[in-house]
Amino acid sequence: MATMADLADRVERLLLRHEELKRTNDLLLAQVQATGHERDSLKSRLAAARARIDALLQRIPVDESRMSTIEAQELEIDRSAS
Repeated sequence: MATMADLADRVERLLLRHEELKRTNDLLLAQVQATGHERDSLKSRLAAARARIDALLQRIPVDESRMSTIEAQELEIDRSAS
């Protein structure tokens, strides 16, 4: 049978462990938040890069005489969408 001193020791160790786990959890939450911000920033940069590439692609002259029928149809769809 556990004595009061044994129980008090176990409770003290549980409290210390709880504090350690809480600190670890707080650090992990901060890392998740930072990772989320980094992801959002990268998504924004990717969207901006895609927009710049699309703008550059639209400036490239197209020799429609060398296109296949499917490519010409896709070009017409792209032009009508913008």
